[in-house]
Amino acid sequence: GDGCGHTLLTPYSGTLSSKNYPGTYPNHTACRWRLHAPPGTSLLLAFGDVDLEPSERCAHSSLLLADPQADTTYGPFCRNAVPTAPLLVTNSSAMTVLFNSTSHRSGRGILLSYATSQHPGRGEHPPGMQRHPPPLPDPPLATCFSVYCPAGCKDIDGDIWGNPSQGYRDTSVLCKAAVHAGVIADELGGQVTLAREKGITLYESAFANGLHSKRGSLSEKRLIFHKACHLPLPACGDVLEVATFNASSWWLEVDALGQDRAWVAERAALGTAGHSWAAEPGSDSTWLELDLGARRNITGIITKGSSEQYDYYVMSYRVSSSRDGKNWRPYRGSSGQEDKVFEGNADSYGEVSNAFIPPIVARYIR
Repeated sequence: GDGCGHTLLTPYSGTLSSKNYPGTYPNHTACRWRLHAPPGTSLLLAFGDVDLEPSERCAHSSLLLADPQADTTYGPFCRNAVPTAPLLVTNSSAMTVLFNSTSHRSGRGILLSYATSQHPGRGEHPPGMQRHPPPLPDPPLATCFSVYCPAGCKDIDGDIWGNPSQGYRDTSVLCKAAVHAGVIADELGGQVTLAREKGITLYESAFANGLHSKRGSLSEKRLIFHKACHLPLPACGDVLEVATFNASSWWLEVDALGQDRAWVAERAALGTAGHSWAAEPGSDSTWLELDLGARRNITGIITKGSSEQYDYYVMSYRVSSSRDGKNWRPYRGSSGQEDKVFEGNADSYGEVSNAFIPPIVARYIR
């Protein structure tokens, strides 16, 4: 129905909201979501926000949950009849979520998330849309803890400050920051392990995994996410050496003085001074190939434009991998349904990070 807002539903977790959330939800709308968990599991629902204009028996705007297996309903809920607890633990693998509105003046609407009783990672924490991690004993500051983040946190309301390398301001939306850091894929969610450490003076902004973070000031504490590596060295975060570069073509530029400038594949290495690699103008199906010299565990990629002097950059790209340089496999990410298109750069000087979840094991990357 036309009352549906942001929605991402998977068999193991998901996130849903009313239309326009957290702005005022529209008049005279209806929406129905059907949640289905794998057989033998049960659903856990977290109420991130239920702000519907109050009325008698929630007649004007309401949230109602129906369990078709047990013929049980929960609600209706609105501002004067809120859920008694932020988490609803059911004994059912199916649930129908109903949202309706008539005429009203105010209200942010609804924000819900869910996970299964045996979600991937088998964490002990329920799903949540919390902005802050649970309180930790103090001291020590660097105690690790774990939370479960449902799928669909990338597009919820709220800001993040910081970046994957330095960490995040502790006022950042936790699960959204986890997507930005590349420790979970937004379309899957999952268990997140992190630590709260001493804050820093300034948090630099970054664009990573389709999300912009903000530049933030000093905070008392910061969030550091930990990536799980299951393969031998090099560990997560280490820069991989490139043995050789190859490309479908390269541009031989002749400048205004008649001098040649070769934009060859070898100039594609991040941090190269001056101009970078560029394909021959007008060529189709262009690619850049990296030979890592041996089979590696590749957890992500950083791209940058040509330089401040030359305003060239790649806005989007696909990735393929090969173990022998002959047989190539397109990267399809965690969904596995179609080739993943990565969001690239929007200018010629900023760095953009994208994580591979799951990682790629290969020698060659295109």
